[in-house]
Amino acid sequence: MLVLLTLHLVAAIAAPLLVRWWGPRACYPLALAPAAAFGWALARTPDVAHGGALAETYPWIPKLGLDLAFRMTTLSWLMTLLVGGVGTLVLIYSARYLPSGAVGTAQYAGVMVGFAGAMLGLVLADDLLLLYVCWELTTVLSYLLIGHSTERRSARWAAAQALIVTTLGGLAMLVGFIMLGHHAGTYRWSELAERPLPGGTYLVVAVLLILLGALSKSALLPFTSWLPVAMAAPTPVSAYLHAAAMVKAGIYLLGLLAPVLAVVGPWRPVVLVAGLATMVLGGWSALRQTDLKLLLAYGTVSQLGLLAVAVGVGTADAALAGLAMLAAHALFKSALFLVVGVIDHGAGTRDLRKLSGLGRDAPVLAGVAVLAAASMAGVPPLLGFVGKEAVFAAFTDRPLVLAVLVVGTVLTVAYSLRFLWGAFGNRPGAAPTRLRRIPPAMLLPPAGLAVVGLVAGSAAGTVDHLLRPYAEILGSVHAHLALWSGLTPALGLSALALAGGAVLFALRGPLAPLLVRLRAPVTGLQGYEWITHRFDRLAVDVTSITQRGSLPQYLGLILIVLAAVPGGVLLVIRPWQHSIPLWVTPVQPVVLLVITLAAVLAVGARRRLTAMLLVGMTGYGTAMLFVLHGAPDLALTQFLVETVTIAVFVLVLRRLPERFSVRPLWSSRWIRRAIGVTVGLTVAGLAVAAASARRARSISEDFPQFAVERGFGRNVVNVTLVDIRAWDTLGELAVLVVAATGVASLVFQRSRTGPRPRRLEADRGEAVAGRPVWLRGGATLHERNRSLVLEVVTRLIFHTAVLFSFYLVFSGHNAPGGGFAGGLVASLALIMRYLAGGRYELAEAAPVSAGTVLGAGLALAVGGAVVSLLVSGAALESAKLNFRLPLVGDFYLVTSLFFDVGVYLVVIGLALDVLRSLGAEVDRHIEAAGGPEGGLAVERQGGPR
Repeated sequence: MLVLLTLHLVAAIAAPLLVRWWGPRACYPLALAPAAAFGWALARTPDVAHGGALAETYPWIPKLGLDLAFRMTTLSWLMTLLVGGVGTLVLIYSARYLPSGAVGTAQYAGVMVGFAGAMLGLVLADDLLLLYVCWELTTVLSYLLIGHSTERRSARWAAAQALIVTTLGGLAMLVGFIMLGHHAGTYRWSELAERPLPGGTYLVVAVLLILLGALSKSALLPFTSWLPVAMAAPTPVSAYLHAAAMVKAGIYLLGLLAPVLAVVGPWRPVVLVAGLATMVLGGWSALRQTDLKLLLAYGTVSQLGLLAVAVGVGTADAALAGLAMLAAHALFKSALFLVVGVIDHGAGTRDLRKLSGLGRDAPVLAGVAVLAAASMAGVPPLLGFVGKEAVFAAFTDRPLVLAVLVVGTVLTVAYSLRFLWGAFGNRPGAAPTRLRRIPPAMLLPPAGLAVVGLVAGSAAGTVDHLLRPYAEILGSVHAHLALWSGLTPALGLSALALAGGAVLFALRGPLAPLLVRLRAPVTGLQGYEWITHRFDRLAVDVTSITQRGSLPQYLGLILIVLAAVPGGVLLVIRPWQHSIPLWVTPVQPVVLLVITLAAVLAVGARRRLTAMLLVGMTGYGTAMLFVLHGAPDLALTQFLVETVTIAVFVLVLRRLPERFSVRPLWSSRWIRRAIGVTVGLTVAGLAVAAASARRARSISEDFPQFAVERGFGRNVVNVTLVDIRAWDTLGELAVLVVAATGVASLVFQRSRTGPRPRRLEADRGEAVAGRPVWLRGGATLHERNRSLVLEVVTRLIFHTAVLFSFYLVFSGHNAPGGGFAGGLVASLALIMRYLAGGRYELAEAAPVSAGTVLGAGLALAVGGAVVSLLVSGAALESAKLNFRLPLVGDFYLVTSLFFDVGVYLVVIGLALDVLRSLGAEVDRHIEAAGGPEGGLAVERQGGPR
């Protein structure tokens, strides 16, 4: 089964290339994919004829216990035949239906084959989650097929409506599947059906959610509106999706689950009411249509209601009749849609008021249509008659249901006659319609489908034998599929329906005013438009209230929701079970008091710099907590991150006013303090709840042992970053590179490297007083922006800081440090050079572009992963390299060191990008706007530019 799905995938991928070579005729070789599925199912007929099942299982997500589980029983065998057989004929038909050189042919062919594969996966899936994946694939692919004519607004609107309605139903169905699978401990339906189901409201809710998915997919009330609108799709799409495949998915789901869930309280009432109402309303609407395709669309809605009642009611006799009708409907409705495509293609119209005399002009096509429409009306000896009579027989013990079924069948006969009369009848006084020559590739598919319906009806006994195993799952089967079952009430009702339909059609003239007046006060399309309009209106109202351009308001709303929802749940359930010690050492309350005071004062600060320093105090206090809890590596990283953050804030604050605005007012500051305290308590409660909720043994307990034995290091934190969880770190490096690129693109208006500055005499290294100048950039700063203390300190510590960063990188595997900490130290050294000497000094300290450093770091990290993959077969797996050097002795290196160096370079590259964007580039803006007093790195008057 997986091979068949792979074949469809390959065909869908190859479709654009084949269409480029052969045009629409590429549909011929593409039809081999669904033809293979049809042939495979046909060859497996003996395996399922006696109730057997074919199963295949492939690993999917082993750690979650999910497999690609496929299973074919009688029901899925029948659906496979329909999906593969009709799909093959529709693709053959499309080869001549699609105009040569038309835009979108490649997409059409590829999506059509892909849809056939998704539908095949849906009907063969044994795992409910896999079924849902294929279910949504059919939704997305049908959206592309319905909206094939992208230049037409009606096609785009129809595709969007089908997508929205069926996706919402699918999401509800997914929740129902999860509820069932979570309770039973498995998502395989073959296993779920044998396990006890939960009782009470839980199961009722799950069943209702699943029914929502089935009703929306098969366009049953109240979701009927999307199917007639979807007739904006090309006619072959309608013949496949809306007759044989997609709309049958909901019916298939009812048939799959009915043997187990039909006994659940709401199942039968919902299915019967929705199905019967859909059958009658759809049939009545079909009588009013003048577009042949719309007539068939509303007829499809009506027939889907009948199928839902028969397949979903959950009785053995009805199930047998329902499967026969399922096959009959796919055959005759696909054939009729294809006939409409021939008429539209050859005559240029589908309006039955403009067609006349086609029966004489195209007698073979008319014969095909008569055969298919007769099966739809239930005329013997066609399969439609066999199935419909069996449906009547199955509901003889339910008089009310039977009466509605008969009324719906009368309407079916009437619109079947209306279709034939409108398409092929002669209108007095009307000019005869002429068809262009019908290509055999467009005539043979509908003819073949109609003939199969005739042959299957004549061989009703064989069909009964093949479909009976499914019905026997539901109990003893008393009915039989036969052309002649004797003078039974069902036969009389069939004759009554045929006669009633003929009379209703004959009275179409006098009844025309009644057809116009007697309709629902609100159509499904109007209801859909009203709902979507109200949602649009609600979105505008909510946006107007919440999206006012105020960042504090946005953050406040987010934080209030965080405190109200998760915090409210915490207060209700109180998941913690043990008393919580407030501190371990007496120093912790002191640190906590400092953090709290700094946070509270930061909210009320009037100056931006003061607020920034107070926020920095909270970060340093957090680092002290790490120290007190024995985590020096985390403390070192926190100290460095906080220091770099403060430096970046300083750069940003240069372009902002010294003080905050008059607001926030006194009252709003207290509101913000209250929000902050509440959110802090909520997050603390969530942390405690998460720690208390653990039941399984933590995997991190093995990290110390893994760090030494497999990572060859004693610093568990660093080994985790570069070995145990190295994939996470590699992803974070990629995010950092993207972030740095984003910062630069927002600020830079020129090359990121910038021009090389000209130097003063002192910058050339020449002596001012007989001695060389080391801090070259200092000579370019205005006196008001120079700090001798800072310049002296920078001279003393820069090289030491760089060497210390190297030490942290190389020692971080066994001691506090690592590439991240080392990169932060080197970044701080560069920040010191910039603060002391301006942008020219930064260029001297790092005469390389930030992009080069970022790229080198990421390349080194990825390269380490590739090399370890080639050497050991596992990406990012550490290896130990032993060395002996004279005077040094034995030592070793770990290959993850190269990964750590990549981290080191990425952090430095990010710092360079920030310094050159928020620092050097802002300096240029200040120079252009404010003169020497305005910026940090403004040159001396008369100095180089």
